[in-house]
Amino acid sequence: SLLCSTSAPAKPNFTVVTHFTFEGFSIFGWQHRLILFVVFLVLYLLTLASNAIILTVIRLNRQLHTPMYFFLSILSMSETCYTVAIIPRMLSSLLSPQQAISIPDCATQLFFYLTFGINNCFLLTAMGYDRYVAICNPLRYSVVMGKRTCIQLASGCWSVGLSTAIIQVSSVFSLPFCDANVISHFFCDIRPLMKLACADTTIKEFITLLISLCVLVLPMVLIFISYVLIVSTILKMASAEGRKKAFATCASHLTVVIVHYGCTSFIYLKPKSQNSLQDRLISVTYTVITPLLNPVVYSLRNKEVKDALLRALGKKPSS
Repeated sequence: SLLCSTSAPAKPNFTVVTHFTFEGFSIFGWQHRLILFVVFLVLYLLTLASNAIILTVIRLNRQLHTPMYFFLSILSMSETCYTVAIIPRMLSSLLSPQQAISIPDCATQLFFYLTFGINNCFLLTAMGYDRYVAICNPLRYSVVMGKRTCIQLASGCWSVGLSTAIIQVSSVFSLPFCDANVISHFFCDIRPLMKLACADTTIKEFITLLISLCVLVLPMVLIFISYVLIVSTILKMASAEGRKKAFATCASHLTVVIVHYGCTSFIYLKPKSQNSLQDRLISVTYTVITPLLNPVVYSLRNKEVKDALLRALGKKPSS
């Protein structure tokens, strides 16, 4: 237990922490860590490459200059920045587990992780709204989802991410840290950092839970409402072909949403857990796997993108 009462400055019985180390995957032996390093490195490189391909294909193809692909290209950029904030340091700590990270570096990592992570949540909501307008109000789609609306929605997503990150980082790093400096995670996250604070964190944990509810539950509810309206519209369609096409345009978005929100909600909306290794393994899904899943699921199984990719490679698209 920590004996660092901040209320008794007369006899300081603690060392002030200036840096942290990550527990990460140090529980595993060297061989297992090497396997994880190779697997995560390959997934990371695939994420960077696939997001770069998506951005290039959307940029070069005028047919893909639509709201849906505008949001997808922003999501690709955001996902790339999100992985860059976390994975390189995670890879280096797999090879040398006791690497130190200074408090300013840790705050910077948490800031970018939150900014891009929350931005992704709200971008998925904007994409849900786009699908809702496209299917439920197709005649007014080009009017409702004009260039200005798209830019406003994207700016709103960034603003929410940025402001939430500023609030959360300020809240966490205003806490005193002393004696304990091993973060039971592979990156600087809110809950593992709060565990190390030598002050009462009850109020800050409650604020964090409220913010988590807002940035996870609110988008999920909005997406759910969009899909209830979308499904009811699709079921009213006369032609089976029309229904099939409408479902196909939503399937990719829905797959990404379920994986993304399923994992993040499990980590941030559940009560405090003692099983930090389980939390770390679940965190791998939304820090390593989901960013790769987005371009693969959302685009590479999408006919318009596949055809554009084939054209870019000088091949004839399949009819």
